[in-house]
Amino acid sequence: MFGNIKTIFFDYDGTLHKSIKIYAPAFRKAYQYLVDNEFAKDRKWSDQEISYWLGFSSKDMWKEFMPDLDEDVRNKASKIIGKEMLNQLSDGKAQLYDGAIEVLKYLKDKKYKLLFVSNCGIYYRDMARELFNLDNYFEEMVCSEEYNYIPKHEIVKKIKDKYPSEMVIIGDRIQDIEAGIKNEINTIACNFGYGSKDELSSADYEISNIAELMKIL
Repeated sequence: MFGNIKTIFFDYDGTLHKSIKIYAPAFRKAYQYLVDNEFAKDRKWSDQEISYWLGFSSKDMWKEFMPDLDEDVRNKASKIIGKEMLNQLSDGKAQLYDGAIEVLKYLKDKKYKLLFVSNCGIYYRDMARELFNLDNYFEEMVCSEEYNYIPKHEIVKKIKDKYPSEMVIIGDRIQDIEAGIKNEINTIACNFGYGSKDELSSADYEISNIAELMKIL
C-alpha cells in the first residue's frame, strides 16, 4: 500500500509526543482559575478526560468545551494553558514516544520528505523544535496558529503541492484522518495516541507503536 510514498505528514501530539504529560497539569491549572473566579464548578478531571482535547486547536477546544464562556475569560484560560505547557517544556517534562526519533531518522535516511503539521501555537512548535532537534528531520514544521487556526485539512491543502504527490498522513485524531480523506491522501492511524477507536476507523492502516512505521515504510 505504501510502496510509492515519498511525502509523509506527521501530526505531533499523540503521534510523536506523549503530550498528556504536559497538557494535563496545564489544563487543570486553567480550570482551577475558572473555578476560583466562579466561571466553572469545582470537579476533578482524569487524564483520560483531558486527553480528549489533545489534537484540537485552542480555538476549537474552547468552542466545544465551554462555548458560553465570555471571550476575555476564555482567552485568559487559554493563555494559562499555553504558558503552563511552555513551563513544563522548559522544565524538561516533555517526552516523545519511545523510538520516535529513531523512526524519524530512519525515514529521513530513506529520503522521504517529512512534514510536521500540528494544531498548535508557534511558540510551542518552536520549543519542540529546539528540545528535540526536529529540524534534523522535517522539511517544514507547520502549526495552525500560522494559518489562523483553520482546520488541518485546509492547511494540508495549502502546502501539499510543494511536495511529491505520493503522500501519507500519520496521526492519532479525527482531524488527521479527515485531512487525509479530504485531500485524497492515504492515512495511518496511531491507536496509541488520544483518539477513540471510532474516530480512527476510516484510516487506511493502523499502528500500535510508532516503531511499526519502519516495517511498512
